[in-house]
Amino acid sequence: MSTCDIKIWRTWALAITHEAGAYTEQKFNAEKTGGEPVIPSPNLDTDLVMACDRLADVLIKAYKNPIKIQIDIARYSKLISPKNTGHNEEKEEKLLERCPPGHEGTKVVDKPATIIDVSGTIIAWYLPDALTETTQKEIRAATDLLGPSLEKSVKADGNWRYNQEWFKQGSENVGSTPGCINLSPAWFQQGHENLSDPEVSASLKGPSSENILKAIARPAAIASAALRVMHPQQYFAGLRALSHLGDKAVSKELPQMPETLQYWASVFNSLSIISNWETPNHRDHLSIPECFDILTTVGNYSNARMSMPSLQLEFRIVRHGVDGGEGDRIAWAWYMRDSVHIYAGVPSCGWAMVEGHILSTV
Repeated sequence: MSTCDIKIWRTWALAITHEAGAYTEQKFNAEKTGGEPVIPSPNLDTDLVMACDRLADVLIKAYKNPIKIQIDIARYSKLISPKNTGHNEEKEEKLLERCPPGHEGTKVVDKPATIIDVSGTIIAWYLPDALTETTQKEIRAATDLLGPSLEKSVKADGNWRYNQEWFKQGSENVGSTPGCINLSPAWFQQGHENLSDPEVSASLKGPSSENILKAIARPAAIASAALRVMHPQQYFAGLRALSHLGDKAVSKELPQMPETLQYWASVFNSLSIISNWETPNHRDHLSIPECFDILTTVGNYSNARMSMPSLQLEFRIVRHGVDGGEGDRIAWAWYMRDSVHIYAGVPSCGWAMVEGHILSTV
């Protein structure tokens, strides 16, 4: 698919993100093939260049450490109903019997790795220590900035995603405010997907919107740069969706969306900011099956882990859950809502494959 129709305004934060992604991809390819050193764009500041360098190094380590399992992920995904939340352990056991990953017991992964199925599809990348100290501090600061919204998100009862029983205060009650909020330049209310125009998410409608978007800009660029290497087709699909969304926001005069898109620095169209939250095993059906979500975690925690029982994998720090660790835990989940891509007229990007996706360039 051609990328010539992708228009990024020079004033958009996404323009810098695109340059950071190109630099990370070029550096990854140079390290992979023994090519010439890559010179970063002068538009990238020193902290962002150092963050991209760290990321490229960990991506190389993951690429050189493939873990193969016996699942066909495309067929497996067709067995999952949108109503299957992942909470019914009996159904999950039957699904595991039908689609075993091919190894006994739970495999613990504690080094950078890629998880690859029988067809050569990359199911997941595991990238521990991929964030610089500066980026981690920025994630903490941005999360603290959103403390009031996080506090309001926690409810006394109801859906587990916001139920107070699943949230824990950080170390000695001085850590980040527990809660879970969503940020997006184009958010459909539940049940209204493609029945009306999307709106800017509630947390970005207030007077602090610009400050929030600037605070998340560098972490947004790093997550996007990782995606440029991990799944280039998804990266450009996300970029194209935001470009088309910008045109629609202007032509249809959608409230606050043009201004929000100017400062939105991610090719992903949604970000969930999660603080001090333990989750049950579950599936996230708002994401696109063929696409990667990116989960970044920071904090002073220990003994935390992410479990993917459907694959019998456990990552030290698709159905997953986060077991509570000791200390303060912040997680940012970047993802693409298919309803936004449909609204923007962007087709599905397909699965990420081992062959043919790493060395694509624009």
